[in-house]
Amino acid sequence: MGESVLDDLIHRADLDGLIRLIDAHVSARQWARLLELRDRARTAVRTGRQLWPAATLAEYRLALWAPAEWAARVLDEDSGRSTIGPLAEVVAQHHTFAELAPHVAAGPRLGFIAHERALRGEQIDPSMAPVVLEMPFERQPWEPSYLLPVYSDEGVTADPPPTPRTTPQIRHTDAGESASSGSAIARAAQIDDPAVTLAVRQLLEPWTAASNGRVEVVCVEGDASAAVSALGAPRHALTRLTAAEAMQWLAWAGGTGGAHGRRRGSAIGRFGAWWLLGALGDLLDAWPVPADELGALATSLQWSWWDAGEPTLGWELQIAVEDAAEGYAWAISAHDAV
Repeated sequence: MGESVLDDLIHRADLDGLIRLIDAHVSARQWARLLELRDRARTAVRTGRQLWPAATLAEYRLALWAPAEWAARVLDEDSGRSTIGPLAEVVAQHHTFAELAPHVAAGPRLGFIAHERALRGEQIDPSMAPVVLEMPFERQPWEPSYLLPVYSDEGVTADPPPTPRTTPQIRHTDAGESASSGSAIARAAQIDDPAVTLAVRQLLEPWTAASNGRVEVVCVEGDASAAVSALGAPRHALTRLTAAEAMQWLAWAGGTGGAHGRRRGSAIGRFGAWWLLGALGDLLDAWPVPADELGALATSLQWSWWDAGEPTLGWELQIAVEDAAEGYAWAISAHDAV
């Protein structure tokens, strides 16, 4: 009877009926039937029936809720391309690497699962996971507790860190004078820094490529406030961030898809934050950089959140970085309206 129902829904390309059937299979824990529905819907796409949303939803539900041996069936490299987030991240929410490893082929997907599980506190044996990101699995002492998404039947929740409350202790007027000290501020010379610019744009690529976002980055010979002014925000306020807070923001931004794009995953976000850190320290030619060396760099830089007093219309990232020892600073502005 179940097969005849599925046959009829596939034949009629009844997407609503297939979604109801997926819900029923998940509720009854009928994983074999759910996998069959995924396979049939995927095959039907080749005949012109637009049933890819059903195939995608079935893959997502299998990765999220099915036992490891069934979830692993959709963890091949051809699956999950249209799901709301990478299946390596979805499956990591309720399954351990130890449970999944015997059932997943030793390829890039298994390596990403290892990184996602490590962010959730699981100890990963490096000899058991393929190398896909040149960084350690375990979270380093100088890193934050990264914000991880929550997947459910309704979708994904991936809230940003709390927006820092800026204070006017560092504020500049349009005339180029400090409102707190009254001292004149010379116009800072802008520096061409293609490595940092590219690292920022790669970190936030989904915001601009798959959504409506806008990303700007500037480097100056000067301090953080001069860098923000060079972005076109002469009136602004700064508040200090710790290195861990800044990394949390960068990794969150890099793992998301912005307002409308597809999530890339927490592991990719973390790697993007590390890569940007390496660019700031001019260390990319020596990559992979030892974790403790990157940590020393992160804590030596001065990080700030900046605010020009404009309303927040959606997703945003406004970070300034200052290398006081070298006399350079960078400002990042990224916005993606909901």
